[in-house]
Amino acid sequence: MVRRVEQNLDRLWTRLAPFRRGPFKQDAFTSPLHSRKTAAILGIALGVSFTVCFLTGLLSHLIQHPPGWFLWPSRPAGLYRVTQGLHVATGIAAIPLLGAKLWTVFPRLFLWPPVENAAHALERLSLLPLVGGSVFLLVSGLNNIALWYPWEFFFPAAHYWAAWITVGALVVHVGAKGSITSALLRRQLPDPPAAPGGMSRRSFLASVAGAAGLVTLATAGQTVRPLRRLSLLAPRDPGVGPQGFPVNKTARSAVVTQSATDPQWRLIVEGRVGRPLSLSLADLRAMEQREVILPIACVEGWSATARWRGVPVQDLLALAGSPEQAEVTAESLQPRGLYRKSELNRLHAADADTLVALEVNGEPLHLEHGYPARIMGPNRPGVMQTKWLAKLVVS
Repeated sequence: MVRRVEQNLDRLWTRLAPFRRGPFKQDAFTSPLHSRKTAAILGIALGVSFTVCFLTGLLSHLIQHPPGWFLWPSRPAGLYRVTQGLHVATGIAAIPLLGAKLWTVFPRLFLWPPVENAAHALERLSLLPLVGGSVFLLVSGLNNIALWYPWEFFFPAAHYWAAWITVGALVVHVGAKGSITSALLRRQLPDPPAAPGGMSRRSFLASVAGAAGLVTLATAGQTVRPLRRLSLLAPRDPGVGPQGFPVNKTARSAVVTQSATDPQWRLIVEGRVGRPLSLSLADLRAMEQREVILPIACVEGWSATARWRGVPVQDLLALAGSPEQAEVTAESLQPRGLYRKSELNRLHAADADTLVALEVNGEPLHLEHGYPARIMGPNRPGVMQTKWLAKLVVS
């Protein structure tokens, strides 16, 4: 049956051959850079960048939405800064790599015959989620770090599931092309030489590598401080904003301007405690303060180091009679929103550097940075460093 289908396809392609025009015409693409070896080298570079980007993005998702088996540590204090910086940097570097890869393999869209057999058809079908998913991930990710959302869907969920679909298609593609790629790189399969006077493969690949390096260098300064002056394309300057670092969500957009500045504000500590607490700002300032230097690292890729001062969460839990190994939910004054709450697992809650922060860089918190109090702990995404703190609920 399969053999008969293949024979019928062969006859069909033979009859259609005289009508091939434009890009379907034989030898329509003459550049030797449209070669399998060039595509293989770019594919490996793109596969590495996508793999790092996927794994670091998956890690960020697990930190923010931890399943029962996952416990993210509080040390090293700056680890999330590194992993999320890598996530954004590899995503940006993948943009010129993907563009070059698509240009290189573009003629294969018009390959004749278009389908040779069932395996070939499956391989070609896998290109739709692979290419479509890759473009979606890079475009939407770039929009996210620029805080520009010209769509109605929820970005984190769409980005997360698109990543799984894309990586699944990538696995299928690697399985189909792995042996060919290996043979090409070992020079077991011939590859056309460069055309006289044209760009060589080496020059083309060097140009692509240079473009990937340049866009990375021009944006990485939002995470790597020594590169800050070179980061002309970075969406954020980590040194610009109230008290020396940026603001993602303003008090006005969070609808907390009045509640956060109310003189009657109280921090409530409740839940599985022996002595529920209701503490004013003056009460918190009267307690023993701890000062720590910690980075604030946002999912958009920027990070900044600041000097924080406040009351350790573990001291408040001890005062409230909380059991050991307790977990805590920090709740904001923000009346609604997906990030008005964050979880402090037992390691973060027990870490002496996890603070109910009242000051930053020697000043009371600016309203945009969470006045009157916010959570600030080591090795946590910025979106989980809850601002405009209202409650600590012990579980």
